[in-house]
Amino acid sequence: MIKLYEKMYEKKKTTAQKAVQLVEPREGIIFPIMPGEPPELLKALPSNETLSGNTLYRMLPSFPTVDISPTKLKQVSIFLSGMDRKGFNQGNIDLLPNHFSDIPALLKRRTNRPVIMATVSPMDEDGNFSLGTSPSYVASLIEDAKTIILEVNKHMPRTFGEKNTIHISEVAALVEHDFELPTLPSPTLSEKDLAIGKIIAETVKDGDTVQIGFGSMPNAVMDYLMDKRNLGVHSEMLPDKIVELYEKGVVNNKYKTTYPTKTVSTFAIGSKRLYEFMDNNRDILMLPCDMTNDIREIAKIDNLKAINSTVEVDFLGQCNSETVRGLYYSSTGGQADFTKGVRLAKNGCGIICLYSTAKNDSISTIVPELALGSAVSTSKNDIDTIVTEYGKAELIGKTIQERVEALIEVAHPKFREELRQKAIEKHFITEEVENQEETMVTMEG
Repeated sequence: MIKLYEKMYEKKKTTAQKAVQLVEPREGIIFPIMPGEPPELLKALPSNETLSGNTLYRMLPSFPTVDISPTKLKQVSIFLSGMDRKGFNQGNIDLLPNHFSDIPALLKRRTNRPVIMATVSPMDEDGNFSLGTSPSYVASLIEDAKTIILEVNKHMPRTFGEKNTIHISEVAALVEHDFELPTLPSPTLSEKDLAIGKIIAETVKDGDTVQIGFGSMPNAVMDYLMDKRNLGVHSEMLPDKIVELYEKGVVNNKYKTTYPTKTVSTFAIGSKRLYEFMDNNRDILMLPCDMTNDIREIAKIDNLKAINSTVEVDFLGQCNSETVRGLYYSSTGGQADFTKGVRLAKNGCGIICLYSTAKNDSISTIVPELALGSAVSTSKNDIDTIVTEYGKAELIGKTIQERVEALIEVAHPKFREELRQKAIEKHFITEEVENQEETMVTMEG
């Protein structure tokens, strides 16, 4: 059988320029989330002169957009990165609103029997390629794909999990291209990051399971988890510092109520060290995002701490995690999946963190209302706990007035009085309450 698979492999091996000719007009083309994107196939796409009415779907792209007429190839982002953010805000790229868990279903709705193009690990003796770092939504679309074209890269780690493999018999064409996978440097942590990380880490108990989101603030949390014991991980993204937590014996998934002894994730972006750690590591399960981020699955995880970041929070507790000054910067991702799911979990806690200020401390990120044009990523009804460098505000179960008071307490001190006055103007806080507090301060003094 091994020789049979090798013959099939050699028969299907070709150049990127020839491989992309398999794409027919009006077909949807789907790339995995970075670093599963196939750069040689991307570069070769414009050489297909028959493209017409095609659509290319990408999430957090790590390579530039294609310079081609949108009538030939419309480019749709599922989550913006530095590669397509400018293009979207100039109207050249479209954006598909989504919760991460919904992406497979949304893509099936939009494109019947798509073309899948992906970077994969080398074929094993059973004829299987691994989706490696990036099963995410692609893993759930393989069985419906009309055409599968692979870019085989020896640097893509072989990972394990459900729907995480593609068999050579399913492949229409493959290209060999060894290149170092895109990496994400560890963020430089500021004093604010560390303060926020410490506050959040104090809520994590030995034996808890954690979901840690994207960015420097959630990253800082892991610095303060190094003295914890028996932690589990169930997260859409596998963070770089998971390697250190494993090496120190902090993470062993011993008490997880789902997938015990296994770290669960749906994609990974980090350092070469992370990718090497993942390679052939059976302690890690890379599952489709409609499994990792399914609210029903999240609800089964006892003692889950879901940690994500945002841009601004208004008096109601609504979080904008996608736009900056009314312009789109990213997308929703899995934040709403986890903030909803963790509320259903036994002893679950959803934490949203942010700096108390932006633009060199010139503006408050705790605001009376979200900026005009902002997206609401997490609704007021799903919010649990907000953390800034000044503390945590537990909003779940609180009234509007109680929420406003809690949020002002974790706002930057120089904006607290201004925020309080705004709250009075909006009748969220009464002047009587303000006067009573002033009287109490005077009496205590």
